[in-house]
Amino acid sequence: MAFDFKKEYKEFYMPGNKPSIVTVPRMNYIAVRGKGDPNAEDSEYKATIGLLYGIAFTIKMSKKGNHQIEGYFDCVVPPLEGFWWQDGVKGIDYAHKENFRFISVIRLPDFVTKTDFDWAIEEATRKKKADFSKVEFLTYDEGLCVQCMHIGSYDDEPKTVEMMHQYMTEQGYALDISEKRFHHEIYLSDARKVAQEKLRTVIRHPIRGDR
Repeated sequence: MAFDFKKEYKEFYMPGNKPSIVTVPRMNYIAVRGKGDPNAEDSEYKATIGLLYGIAFTIKMSKKGNHQIEGYFDCVVPPLEGFWWQDGVKGIDYAHKENFRFISVIRLPDFVTKTDFDWAIEEATRKKKADFSKVEFLTYDEGLCVQCMHIGSYDDEPKTVEMMHQYMTEQGYALDISEKRFHHEIYLSDARKVAQEKLRTVIRHPIRGDR
C-alpha cells in the first residue's frame, strides 16, 4: 500500500476542530509563486495547480522510467497547500482577495533531491510540452504554529482564525506572521466536488512564545 502522508503524520494534516499548538519540521516542496484573487476566472492561482501536479506525478511515476530515484518508495501525492499574504497586512484581509500573494505548494517526499527535482522539471517539460519554468524547489522551516481544522467555506475562515488567535493568546503565545512566516492552508477537500459547507481545510499560523 502506498505511503500516505495524511495518515502517517496526522498531527500535521488531520488536526481537530479545536486549536492546538504544533512544531512543524523543515520540509521540501514543489512550489509556484503568484498573485491575485484565486477565485477569479483565468486566475494565476488556478494555473499553478496544474504545474504542481504535473511535477508531483512525474516524480511518482519515475519508478517506471530510466531515472531511478535513490530511496524511492511509492506514496500518495500529498494534498495541495498554500502560503498566503498581502503586502502591508499582518494576517489576511479577506475583503481584498485581489491583493493576495501566494506560494502554492505540494510536499515532496524526503527522498527527492534537488537533482531529482531538476530531472522532473525537464521530464515534465519534454513529455507534456508545457512550460514548467515557474516551478521551484522550496525548503521551508515552519516551526512553532497554532493550527485548526476549518470545516466550511473559505470565506468563513475568519471565525476559525479568531478562535485560533484567542487560544494562542490564552496559552501565552503571540502571532508571528512576517515576510518569512505565512498564513498557511492545507486543502483536504476538492472544492470542485465537495459542497462548501463540508470543505476541510487545515489553517496554520506561525507564533512565538511570549512567556
